[in-house]
Amino acid sequence: MKMNVQFYETIARFYDAENADMTDDLGLYDELADETGGPILDVGCGTGRVMLHLAQAGHRVVGLDHAEAMLARGSRKLDMMGDLRARVRFVHGDVLDARLDDAFKLIVVPYNGFMHFSEQAEQLAALRRFREWIAPDGRLALDLPNAGEAFATQDDGALVLERMFTEPETGHLVMQQSVSALDRTAQHLHVTWIYDKIGDGGAVHRTLAPLKLRYVFPGEMDLLLAATGWERLDVYGDYGREPFGEGSPRMIVIARPAGESPS
Repeated sequence: MKMNVQFYETIARFYDAENADMTDDLGLYDELADETGGPILDVGCGTGRVMLHLAQAGHRVVGLDHAEAMLARGSRKLDMMGDLRARVRFVHGDVLDARLDDAFKLIVVPYNGFMHFSEQAEQLAALRRFREWIAPDGRLALDLPNAGEAFATQDDGALVLERMFTEPETGHLVMQQSVSALDRTAQHLHVTWIYDKIGDGGAVHRTLAPLKLRYVFPGEMDLLLAATGWERLDVYGDYGREPFGEGSPRMIVIARPAGESPS
């Protein structure tokens, strides 16, 4: 987990530019927020991509993140959205020891965030914390990749050009590449992200950022939830809420506190 916190401290300056087109999931969070009401907790909120969107829709949102550099950028964005300040609160801390007083109607762990709990013991501990923070009629949403599809691909260790973008603060072109290795036994994905910034005169400034993630399979997720006081309600295969199945790109899990009476 410490490695992943350092990852975001390292790449915070690139994050918003490289994820500028990442909006496919926002409609799903709009629907879930409308169904549950607030307050909402965004776990791994980063610079506020999801939480500021939900706040603009009128919801009260708390964002929790362990990377100070990401939160600092989120706070600067919030400074330019003064009308949202009454509905938004950034909290710096680790899920496993953070203190939050709200009873949340919706807890979201957006795009691959739950994978950052890179050992099963951490995943169990995180789900227990979420259970402490949820309102009796609240909902939990975990957005994960379909592990089955990932494990079926060839792991060749190739250098992959992910995208090219312009760093807003300098106007310099950045080439983002990655090298990954999949440990199928431990269910770990080891990725080294490579950011090559093309500076003045063509000089290349390289930033290396390693990351360790853990895949979760559907049956395993059900066991994790059951062991921590949750009950799975739905699992979707994409952001349009299509049923999860073979070939689905995502595994979006919706859970409620175990023992809640059906509404």
